[in-house]
Amino acid sequence: MINGDCSIKAAILLVIIAVTQRQTQVGKRMRKNILSPSILSADFCHLGEDIQKAVEGGAEYIHIDVMDGIFVPQISFGMCVQKSIRKCTDKVFDTHLMITEPIRYVEEFASIGSDIITVHLEACEDVAATLKKIREAGCKAGLSIKPATPVEELRPYLELVDMILIMSVEPGFGGQSYIETSTAKIAETRAMIDESGLDIDLEVDGGINKDNVAMVLEAGANVIVAGSAVFRDDIKQNAGDFAIKLTANDQREKM
Repeated sequence: MINGDCSIKAAILLVIIAVTQRQTQVGKRMRKNILSPSILSADFCHLGEDIQKAVEGGAEYIHIDVMDGIFVPQISFGMCVQKSIRKCTDKVFDTHLMITEPIRYVEEFASIGSDIITVHLEACEDVAATLKKIREAGCKAGLSIKPATPVEELRPYLELVDMILIMSVEPGFGGQSYIETSTAKIAETRAMIDESGLDIDLEVDGGINKDNVAMVLEAGANVIVAGSAVFRDDIKQNAGDFAIKLTANDQREKM
């Protein structure tokens, strides 16, 4: 009888392992690589035109960095700018709130066109309540962490998020260099997501360019934020070059 119980338990364990592996493989196959250019680096004299050029080059998201001068040192822009550019494109608005207690503004950003609202774990008094409010407002919920915050702190919130954003620079300033230790952090986050079996995108923001984007994708990211690497010189060409690299990685993943 004991041997029989052991055999049943062993069989159940094998089924669980097989299902977990299959969920991981399916998630890997279905994951799409997406370019999300950050308008923080765009020319605000021609913001609508710059966005259109990025879209023509292959951008599917538009990354909107909102800074309050408290959670991060800089002040960027807010609801008026986002509202004004919503009519420029129907692409996904990937709104990144680098502000203290972002729960205060979730409904307003949702009302002016945010499709995804990402908040910082470090900026929320009640992370779970903030993420729930984002979903209640009809948006996808994203959760970000700074370079010094351990990946493990994300784990309690996995079932409440649609996207995780790993900052590969200190938030608050554009044009910084990629922090090399971020690569291992991206891989750790992807492993945690895959282990959970949940459908969660992994976005990376900071210092990404055409030379290092392949490394970031290989580590497990599938949503790429690029600012100055897109919004300088030939914007359409830059976005197109990124799109080619993202598509090539997509095709390798599916093989």
